[in-house]
Amino acid sequence: MDATTPEPRSFANRWPEGIGPDGRPVARELCTCLSQHKAQPRARVGFHGERQDTSSAGWLRLLALVDEAAADGREEFNPLVELSPQERRDVITLPASIARLTEVRHLRLYGSNLVRIPPEIGAMTSLEEFSPYTSYRLHWFPYEITRCSKLVRSTVSTRALFGNVKYRPPFPRLRAPDGAPSGARLGALDPKRWGATAIGTCSVCDGPVEGRELHQRWISLTVATDVLPLLVNACSTACVAALPPAAADHAPGPHRGGWDVDQPSAE
Repeated sequence: MDATTPEPRSFANRWPEGIGPDGRPVARELCTCLSQHKAQPRARVGFHGERQDTSSAGWLRLLALVDEAAADGREEFNPLVELSPQERRDVITLPASIARLTEVRHLRLYGSNLVRIPPEIGAMTSLEEFSPYTSYRLHWFPYEITRCSKLVRSTVSTRALFGNVKYRPPFPRLRAPDGAPSGARLGALDPKRWGATAIGTCSVCDGPVEGRELHQRWISLTVATDVLPLLVNACSTACVAALPPAAADHAPGPHRGGWDVDQPSAE
């Protein structure tokens, strides 16, 4: 090594939770919903239809971890490091009890097997940083995340998102209000059709949806440092009209998705 050769530098691994005890990347479910390597403007996209197994070891352990974090008021919640590789694969969503994590400033979900985030994330009022990086099965987020008014930093694998600027995959087609369920049926939904197993409150006004028409819409908004496709479950056309303008250079919103949505060209 001569005098002009720079000294080698070492860098800390920002995402140690992605490596298992054997030193290899933690195994996860594969996702073929949309290509992350080429533009597919007419891809057949849809919601993941998996339902959370609430009797699995991973889910039960996650519930306990949320309880612990709520009790001790921690500011960083990184539950996956506390789960075995198989337990991580058990978890495809987060429990509604994350609403109790009002002191958490950083939510880390690196390399998760998640397919959806519950709307209760909006109650995490201290959240400043959100890191679901390399969670390749997360293609969208709930509109309620916009209630996290302190959220300023995010690390999201944007190539896995509906409508992303790199490849512009389409958004799943949402059903019209006259085809939406109502009443008790809102508590027993097919997630492959509605993106959730239950819808209780309006994403916009937080009022009850029961007894009113369900209006689902997509809208792409800047959340922290990324533009995210957000699913809105609105209780009325007035709440749809109250939505903000969509992010520049993204699909005009709000919209119902499908191939006919006019998106800008892919990068």
